[in-house]
Amino acid sequence: MFRFILSFFGGIFTAITMSLAMVALSIGAVFWMYGRDLPSHESLAQYTPPTISRIYSGQGRLIDEFAKERRLFAPADTIPDLIKQAFISAEDKNFYQHEGYDLRGIAAAAIDAVRSRGRDVRGASTITQQVMKNFLLSGDRRAERKIKEIILAARLEETLPKEKILELYLNEIFLGQNSYGVAAASQTYFNKTLGELAPHEAAFLASLPKAPSDFHPVRRKKRLLSRRNFVLREMFENGYIPKAEYEAEKALPLRSVQNGDFESFKAELPPRDYFTDEIRRQLSENFGEGEFFTGGLTVRATIDNEMQPIAANALRLQLEQYDRGRGVWRGTGESLPAEALETEEKWRAALADLRVPRDIDLENQWYPAVVLQIGDNDARIGIEGVEEDADGHWIPAKDVQWARKRLENGNVTKRKARVAGDLLSVGDVVLVRRMTADGNGSFIRWTLRQVPQVQGGFVAMDADTGRVIAMQGGFSYQSSVFNRATQARRQPGSSFKPFVYASALDSGYSPATIVVDAPIEIDTPQGVWRPKNASHKFYGPTPLRTGIEQSRNLMTIRLAQEVGMDVVGSYAERFGVYDNLSPVLANALGAQETTLYQMVSAYAMFANGGERVQPTLVDRVQDRYGRTVYQHDQRLCNDCKQVSLTPGQAPRVISNRERVMDPVTAYQLTSMMRGVVERGTARKAVNLPVPIAGKTGTTNDEKDAWFVGFSSNIVAGCYIGFDTPRAMGRGSGGGALCAPVFQRFMSQAIKKYGGGDFKAPDSCVFINIDRFTGARLSDGASGNNVVSECFRDGEEPIFGIMFDGGFAMGGDLPLVEELGGGGREVTTSTGKKAVVGPKATFGTLSSGGLY
Repeated sequence: MFRFILSFFGGIFTAITMSLAMVALSIGAVFWMYGRDLPSHESLAQYTPPTISRIYSGQGRLIDEFAKERRLFAPADTIPDLIKQAFISAEDKNFYQHEGYDLRGIAAAAIDAVRSRGRDVRGASTITQQVMKNFLLSGDRRAERKIKEIILAARLEETLPKEKILELYLNEIFLGQNSYGVAAASQTYFNKTLGELAPHEAAFLASLPKAPSDFHPVRRKKRLLSRRNFVLREMFENGYIPKAEYEAEKALPLRSVQNGDFESFKAELPPRDYFTDEIRRQLSENFGEGEFFTGGLTVRATIDNEMQPIAANALRLQLEQYDRGRGVWRGTGESLPAEALETEEKWRAALADLRVPRDIDLENQWYPAVVLQIGDNDARIGIEGVEEDADGHWIPAKDVQWARKRLENGNVTKRKARVAGDLLSVGDVVLVRRMTADGNGSFIRWTLRQVPQVQGGFVAMDADTGRVIAMQGGFSYQSSVFNRATQARRQPGSSFKPFVYASALDSGYSPATIVVDAPIEIDTPQGVWRPKNASHKFYGPTPLRTGIEQSRNLMTIRLAQEVGMDVVGSYAERFGVYDNLSPVLANALGAQETTLYQMVSAYAMFANGGERVQPTLVDRVQDRYGRTVYQHDQRLCNDCKQVSLTPGQAPRVISNRERVMDPVTAYQLTSMMRGVVERGTARKAVNLPVPIAGKTGTTNDEKDAWFVGFSSNIVAGCYIGFDTPRAMGRGSGGGALCAPVFQRFMSQAIKKYGGGDFKAPDSCVFINIDRFTGARLSDGASGNNVVSECFRDGEEPIFGIMFDGGFAMGGDLPLVEELGGGGREVTTSTGKKAVVGPKATFGTLSSGGLY
């Protein structure tokens, strides 16, 4: 009997032992099977998480940041213990004891899943397992993934110390609001550094990994508060905070940026604009989009924080003046439904959701607003970000009487508005700003504003280094991200003429060379082309200086024909205006498209005496470790490496730039373009305390208006036109539209950067010339007609030679009638006869610029 009992229990023991062995072998087989071909965990030791790339101004101010995942990397030794304790309490209280997985947690999760019949499935993952899931595995809820997770977690624990694993977790975890990692989340929710967080704020963050969308601080505030208090209790029970502190922290309300308790870190950043977006575009191309958005680059931009808003508002003011001069009201095109206007809370929420520009600060900040009521004369509005008062905010009748309303069918009302209701309807979303007194800034009233349809661009840069100090690509970045300074390819018109004249000056011509200003006709595949001057007049033999000052089209074409369009094209390409200029004569008048950015860069080479300029928006780029990976300034400065210099001695900087133009040619051209500003097509708009040179440009039917000009150290340019080219109306030339923008900007730039005379090369020999006839005058000559021209030393200037480009005048062109006086017959270089008008007099000179 006893033997039987022993045998019975022995059989049971054997069966149990065999079963356990089989289970162990099965588990081992499963782990062996799933342990093969797993991703390597060793790469995590060298892991560099995607982090934010930040852009700083030349003055060191943070102006923008770019990231696919907004993450600020924080090494483990910089993360306060309080933060680590909060997350360990919330996610894995046995983190420092287990070996990568927690069997008790897994068993508890399995029991809960069985009891709920699969409805309550929770992960029970340790922090190490979550690291494996986030970095190396998928997030699906399957047993296969869980097994792989446990295997990898165990391997990782053998490879990395606990603090390194915690560093990976706390920097990689998603915590909502596009914030990855605790450092970014601390800034997003509290606008604080990790070291500034209190226990209840650390517990707030530790509540989020479970499901950030389910614990939104506004929409799920009660649920988040409950979870926060649970984490605080866990911190207390784990011995991380004393009971008194736990009770005090638990009693505190839930506060966050999203609830309006703290100012957002974004408030410290200026709105994204054309400058930083262009940096993104260029660096994404140079470094690769992935590296730019995830590499944690530190970018030092060339932008001048003081001059950028001046440039933006100089352009905006001109665009708005043109738009209001048209007298048509378009508004924003947005409106709110009647139900959204029932309460202030509703219309404010609805207004906040609309995409209308909020980045305009012209004279005063522009605000989105909604029309709440139309009175007999006035209209009551509700304004975003401005509190209601007892009387309400109103748009008076006199504020709308400048405009006619554009109807839905595209037509415009025949008469101008008399009362607010003629332009506005209840629910209309509009833009408004405060009208204030010029003297003391006191409030007068609210006034309607609108984003103009006409657009433009502006660029200003250092003429010696190519550093762009200001750039505006349109009226409002939030209204249109298209950058008209760098992306819009438009016809430069007469602003291209200096390159024709530069090629001529380098080919042996001088500012006093005479070119015939007479009619031309050219056979083209599209028919006979008969270019004209802007004045529709012809002026006969005229010096080159007068030709560029008054923007004479016919002289430019004859000059291009004499020099050769292949030579003109090589100059344009050398200066970077074009990659490949088509050798047709129309392009001598700026018919081929280019960008404002390229034109301003090319003019910088005139300003600095003919040296190559590489324009840049970026001074330096550093990687996440602080190593410089790009630096714009490649000039040599051996003196800069010395410990000290002789008092009063400045470091000697050696330029290694390529020379693209003879310095005498650069000075001659600069002197001629000074005449454009002082006597020519820009004389009415540009009047500055230092010498300025420049050139206007206007294309056919005033579709494009340009002005590019420079002082001795700053070059700036403006372009204005409709995005879809169409006529802007009579009088909308470069001198009328763009030169005033240049004037506004440069009047402030000169105060900061100064300026002086353009330096003449030592090889210049100056001779007095009659600027109307090109004749040589005595050294003591004076008068309005006298100009001192630079000639190359060693060359004997020849006066009296006349060039006509080899064109004979078309027999059917009414030269004499248009001139209103007798002409004279001349012999062209081809031996043919042509009739030209009388010599120009001061009274016959007229502005040009139309191509």
